[in-house]
Order: sequence, then C-alpha cells, then structure tokens
Amino acid sequence: MPTTGSLAGSISGRISDNVSLPELTLRGIILGALITVVFTASNVYLGLKVGLTFSSAIPAAVISMAVLRMFKSANILENNMVQTQASAAGTLSSIIFILPGLVMIGYWQGFPYWQTLAICAAGGMLGVMFTIPLRHAMVVQSDLPYPEGVAAAEILRVGSAEVELDAATGKAGAKAETGIVDIMAGGFTAAAVTLFSSGFRVLGEGINLWFAAGPAVVRLSAGFSLALLGAGYLIGIVAGMAMLIGLLIAWGVAVPVLTSMHSIPDGVTLAKYATGLWSKDVRFIGAGTIGVAAVWTLITLFKPMLEGIKTSFQALRGGNGRINIPRTERDMAPGWIIGITLVLVAILVATFASFLSAAPLSAGLVWGLVAYSVLFAVIFGFLIAAACGYMAGLIGSSASPISGVGIVAVVLISLLILLVGSGDGLLATESGNKLGIALAIFTTSAVIAVATISNDNLQDLKTGWLVGATPWRQQVALLIGCVVGAVVIPPVLELLYNAYGFAGAMPRAEMDVTHALSAPQATLMTAIATGIFTHQLNWDMILIGLGLGVVLVAIDEVLRHRGGVARLPVLAVGIGIYLPPTVASTLVLGTVLAWVIERVLKKRAQKQGVPYEQFAEASNRRGVLLASGLIVGESLVGVLMAAIIGFTGNDSPLALVGGSFENTAQWLGLIVFAVVAWVFSRRVLTAQKA
Repeated sequence: MPTTGSLAGSISGRISDNVSLPELTLRGIILGALITVVFTASNVYLGLKVGLTFSSAIPAAVISMAVLRMFKSANILENNMVQTQASAAGTLSSIIFILPGLVMIGYWQGFPYWQTLAICAAGGMLGVMFTIPLRHAMVVQSDLPYPEGVAAAEILRVGSAEVELDAATGKAGAKAETGIVDIMAGGFTAAAVTLFSSGFRVLGEGINLWFAAGPAVVRLSAGFSLALLGAGYLIGIVAGMAMLIGLLIAWGVAVPVLTSMHSIPDGVTLAKYATGLWSKDVRFIGAGTIGVAAVWTLITLFKPMLEGIKTSFQALRGGNGRINIPRTERDMAPGWIIGITLVLVAILVATFASFLSAAPLSAGLVWGLVAYSVLFAVIFGFLIAAACGYMAGLIGSSASPISGVGIVAVVLISLLILLVGSGDGLLATESGNKLGIALAIFTTSAVIAVATISNDNLQDLKTGWLVGATPWRQQVALLIGCVVGAVVIPPVLELLYNAYGFAGAMPRAEMDVTHALSAPQATLMTAIATGIFTHQLNWDMILIGLGLGVVLVAIDEVLRHRGGVARLPVLAVGIGIYLPPTVASTLVLGTVLAWVIERVLKKRAQKQGVPYEQFAEASNRRGVLLASGLIVGESLVGVLMAAIIGFTGNDSPLALVGGSFENTAQWLGLIVFAVVAWVFSRRVLTAQKA
C-alpha cells in the first residue's frame, strides 16, 4: 500500500478527494475509546480541582500516531479519527462545571449512573448535531484561524511524514517518537511530584503569606501545581496578564477594602476571615465580570452566527445531489441529522421526567416543567452552539468562555422556572425551592454539554478539512466519543466525590473533607441559582462585577481598535477574580514562563537571521507536548489518589510525615517547582537543536 505522503492532494499534505483511505476503523475506535477514558478522567479531576480542563486533541493525536504506526496500513485519516473521538469525550467532561451542584444542594446524594450518563450523552450528541449545519459556513468558507484545529492538523502531517520516511530509510520517525517521549516525560514528572505532595505529603502544594495593614488584609499566594503550570503555558501571556489584573483586583483591592470595613470576629484567624469574605462576596464580582464577557461575546457574534445558520440550512436543502458531492464535503445526510436529533430530544424528555419523578408534583406540572426545560436546553443550546463554534474558531476552544455561557444559562433558566413555578405555588415551600434550584442546575448541565461539544467539534472538523478527512465519518466519530465519555464521567464523579467531597456540599458522616475539591464553577453557578430562588443573591457584588465588566469591555475595544498585540480579555480578568489565588497565580506563572521562552527564541532567531516561526517550530511543539504531559500526569495521579482514599477511607493513606513537617514541605515544594520549571524551559529551548 502506498504511503500517505505520496497520496497527498496538495502541497499542504491534504488527501485529495479521489483517494479513499481507511478512516473509521475498529482498531481506531478501540484506541480512541481507551484514550478517551484516560483524558476524560483527567479532565474531570482537573476541572473539579481548579475549574479548568485541557484540550485533549493534540496529545491524543500524538498517542494515536505512536500506536498506529505499528500497523503498516495506518494513515493520517485514521489518526485524525482517533484524535477526533478522544477530543470530543475529553471536552464533554466540562459538564462538571455545573452538575456537582446537585450534590452541593443535597438533591442528589451521589451521581445516579443512568441520569448522569443520559444528560451527558444526549447533550453532547446534540452539540455534534447542531454543529453539522455550521461546518460549511464556519470551517470551509470562513477565514477564522481555528488555532487548535490547525495545530492538530500540523502534528498529524508531521507524524505522517515521518511514517513515509520510515518506509524509505528503515529508521524510526524521530519527531513522532520525540512527541510521545515529551508527553511521557511531562506526565511522569508531574505524576511523581504530585505523589510526593498530595500523596506522601513530603512536598508542599503551595505557599501563602498574609499581611495586615491596619484593619486591611492582603494575601500573597503561589501554588506548586505542575498541571496549572502546564495549563498556563498553553494559555498565553495576554490572558495571563489579564488574570493577574483580576488577581490584583480581588486580593489587592476588594479584600483589603472589605476587611477594613469590619473587625475580625473573636476566635477567627486572619486567613479564615479574609478567605470567607472573598468566597462570599468578592467571587460574585468575578461572576458579574464573567457574565458581561459572555454576553458581549454573544452580541459580537450575533450577525456571523445568523449568516452561518442561514448558509447551512441552504446547504441542507440542496443535499439531494449528494452522489456528486466531493468526498471531503459529504456531511451526514439531512435525514440522519433530523432523525438523530429527534431521538436525542426524546432521550432528554425521558431523562428530565426521571429526574422529576420523585418530586411531589402533579403529572401536569411535571410534564410542563419537562417541556420548559427541554425546550430551553434545545433552543438556547442551538444558539449557543453557533456562538461557541465561532468563538472556538476565533480564539480556540480552550480559551472560550464556557463558564460564562453557563452563568448566562443558569440565570435565564432560574428566572424562567421562578416565573412558571410562582403561578402554581411550586416555590412556596423550602422543598419546592430546592426542586426549582435542582431543575435549573440539571437544565444548565444539558446546555453546557451542548456548548462544550459545539465549542470543540468545529476545531476537529477544521483539522479534518485540512488533512482531507470525510466529514460524515468524522461526525460519527464525534458521536462515538460523546457516548464513551458519558459512560466514563458518572463513575469518576462518584469516585472523586466519595474520596474528597466537594467544597460547599453537605459531607457524609464518613467523609473527611479537609482536601475537598473546590469545583469552582459548580459552586458559583449553584450559588447564583440558589440566590435567585431564595431572593438572597448578593446582587450588590454582582452589579459591581457587571459595571467592572462593562468598563473592561470598553478598554479592550479601545485596545482592539488601536491594533497591536495589547488586549485585555475580560473573561480572563473575571477568572482571575474568581479562582483561588493559589490557582490563578500558578496559571500566571505558566504564562510568564511561556513568554520568557518565546523572548529567548526570538532573540536567537534574530541573531541567526532565521524567521521566528521556522526557528521555533520544534520548540513550540515540544512545549505544547510537555505542558500537556504535565496536565495529564498530575490529573491521573489525582484520580489514583481518589481511588486509594475511597478504598481505605483514610484522607492521607500514603502520608510519610506529620503536620509538623508542613513548613519544611512548603519550601521543599517551592524548590522542586522551580527546578521543574527550569528543566522544562531548558528542554523546550534545546528542541531546535535536536
């Protein structure tokens, strides 16, 4: 069989329309499912711990190439299908940004397997179906950059080129081997450090310094999470500086002002008092800012979103001449799209009916609430699908404001349920209020599943377009990925909840919640829904956040009109206010590390008279792979620790030292963190010499 390189239909390496290669193969589906299990579990843990998930497309592509190259018949399109499947499932894990709220309010005592699976699978698959009509307008005809989709395509091409070199020389493909080595190096390093910190407790997980300037309290913090260092490396310096501004607003302005207005209660430590004010008040400033960022993004995308929908429906109506459509233009048939969508809506109806089955409500009211919730999830989800697809093409799926979209959704559905339920007396009791809050959270879970998959899928379809994949096969792979991810998410959530608990959730009697997972987005959205239903939402802080968001949007627009690289991403500022300082500061350190490395590479390229993009290609690729490895390694150890804690019932089953070692562990953790950052930078900077 000829190699894929000789089949390329263009200089860019795209497989031509008249070439048919194995794409959606059984071995590829199995490999994609295995990668899906790993990355979904990792993303669930990372999201619950720090409120962030990572894009699994690029590491999945590298792993796929490393495994499938053992088969002579493997090709670039089969590799693309594997990364497509794994990417969809890894992205679906973002549903944990809201679903744990049901445990936090006590409506669920765990995560019912079939209800959790159904809301994840049906919502995610609807996200796939909603993006199919958008593919032609937003991927083929659009000039959107799709940064992550283009990066994944380049990695697939490099791997395929190396396979061709193997056939010609008999030597191992250096770049493909280096890719998997880099991911494993980052993964093993982060796994070891995490084991010695959260497991053996020999290394500290962060450092906090508290200062009192009169009655005002100031906090300086830094975390030692290598996963956050890697995530920060991938975010970029612009977003990092915006997060730093948010951090300074929260802990350099808001907390000192609030603490200076009140005296510290007797018996309460300085740290506990300031942290409590930040959690109950300052975080809502971040929520308001994030909400403004999400709404402004939707406003700016409204016109292109409508144009994309119009073009897509025109394309669907003209699908009768399908046999003459080129292979790389064949989407799933309109009949299948409509049929699958109706089945998924029916599954949502059954799932919501099951969710409300235990509620003491009349049958008419139950089905009325089911209808309102499903219609909201489907209609709002479709609009969000178009907006999120555009955002992904513009700034990448990792940087899109999914949490902001969730905030908008939970506010709208909460107000809708409040309006509907007030007329029937549903919300007149405490139990009725809890039911309303739970329904708002569950409905928002479906919307977020649609939004996250829509946000990611157009990146994957862009990758497929660039390498010459068949769209309908890729869309089937996306559906498979959603199902596999939905199967994995419920047991992982149950495992992590039983092992750690969630901050703000009512713990079970046997739980030690000393190291409860923060689940920041779920905590925030649950607090917003609860505040709306109980009429106790801290609107003052939210309004301050809204005002701050408007000001920041105006500043960012001025910077945009001036041109240049200086921007102020409003969402990133809101996240900096909202996230715990040990988390936000580490992300900022990761962005600074990436910026320093970039500056060094630019100076070297200038000195040698070589274009920066050409000079730094190998270094940039290695940095992405190492950073991905750091995220995966720490996340997987977190899941492993959860299993050990759940099995033993001991919160610190592997601890080698006692509490008296904490101060020493803190400084040891700082030293190890600095050493890893230095080794990381050296490894990236020497890549172009390899």
